[in-house]
Amino acid sequence: MTLSPETLRQVDALVAEAQSTDRVPSLVLGVVRDGTLAHLAAAGAHPCPGVDVQYRLGSISKTMTATLVMQQRDAGRLALDDPLAAHLPDTPLGDRTLRQLLSHASGLQREPDGRWWERTEGSDLATLVAGLTPDKIAYPPLRGYHYSNLAYGLLGGVLEGITGTPWIDLLRERVLTPLGLNRTTYHATEPYARGYVVHPWHDTLREEPRTDTGAMAPAGQLWSTIEDLGRWAAFLADPVPQVLAAETLTEMCAPVVISDLESWTHGHGLGLESYRCGDRVYVGHGGSMPGYVAALAVHRPTRTAVVALANSYTFWIGSLARRLLTLVLDTEPAAVTPWQPAAAPPPPRLAELTGRWWWMGTEFEVRADESGELRAGRPGELNLRFTPEGPDRWRGRSGTQDGEILTVLRDEHGSVVALDIATFVLTRSPDQEP
Repeated sequence: MTLSPETLRQVDALVAEAQSTDRVPSLVLGVVRDGTLAHLAAAGAHPCPGVDVQYRLGSISKTMTATLVMQQRDAGRLALDDPLAAHLPDTPLGDRTLRQLLSHASGLQREPDGRWWERTEGSDLATLVAGLTPDKIAYPPLRGYHYSNLAYGLLGGVLEGITGTPWIDLLRERVLTPLGLNRTTYHATEPYARGYVVHPWHDTLREEPRTDTGAMAPAGQLWSTIEDLGRWAAFLADPVPQVLAAETLTEMCAPVVISDLESWTHGHGLGLESYRCGDRVYVGHGGSMPGYVAALAVHRPTRTAVVALANSYTFWIGSLARRLLTLVLDTEPAAVTPWQPAAAPPPPRLAELTGRWWWMGTEFEVRADESGELRAGRPGELNLRFTPEGPDRWRGRSGTQDGEILTVLRDEHGSVVALDIATFVLTRSPDQEP
């Protein structure tokens, strides 16, 4: 889907302004709509940014690590509430669960001990695990949000233990290759941007080291391009079932912990952050490694995303990405899907459930769709979805009735007289008692 010339002008102007004002050597930003990179905005010349120039993703790597964990969960090889000790025995942190590690609710400290892991060559998994001590615990589990890079190093170890495959090989096999992310790699591969710290007083550049972070790689090692990152954003908006089931990705997006209890603008699910911007909620993640920053923000209902990469360590790229995503959504509303008539009426056993229903003086409407599901809710607000689960039995799949049972009640002649939704009985007339 193309963007209007005025939207393109505003996006390009804001990217150019950010690069100049914040003294960024190079900045590249992509707008993704309906699975494709709809626009590329770039500024700077160190190097000249483009769709195939690699930058370091930093913690966006965690979203892919989390996807691997959820794949193993769906395959039945682990449970999210497994304690760490079930997969990495003999650690003093073994009571923390995989769910808590994924969502930064475990209370583990942020970094492993030793020199700053992002800027030095990393150790192997055995060394990382051997360094775990009880004082790595900053808080009790689920007390609140406490971001932990260490947690994702340990999750990488869990994956390796379960599969017998190194994290990067598993990632290539299960995520990168199936999605065509051919320019997302463990090490930098030309062409790639060198990463810098910009001197505050005389604007010179200090090139930062490009390290192999070893056992901490699942927390932030990966390199990628704006084109590949756009493909990853498209996947998060509309997943490929062969890689991850849609319902599993939706589960990952649900907040486990809210980081700011006063304003509720940021939370963390199972490997994905959530950001509330006005009335919208975006999912994604930020990333940084010495010399690099990255941002990923996705509005799943409209399959729209903004991805951004830069090679300056102290640039606040996440706020820019979310600002531009909001701009695109405000100025480029999603196309309205045309109404199409149904090919045939629903079968009688489905049709007899449709129409007006009442509960405690409140009117409800039930419709059937061509997929054989029921849509229900107040007139004009059919936000409830039910799928068939057996004769006269339906399972809620959205909204307040998600997971609940709808039972069709019939009289002695087999005619439908009421709908029982989790003990709340809807009748055909407001005069009937539920």
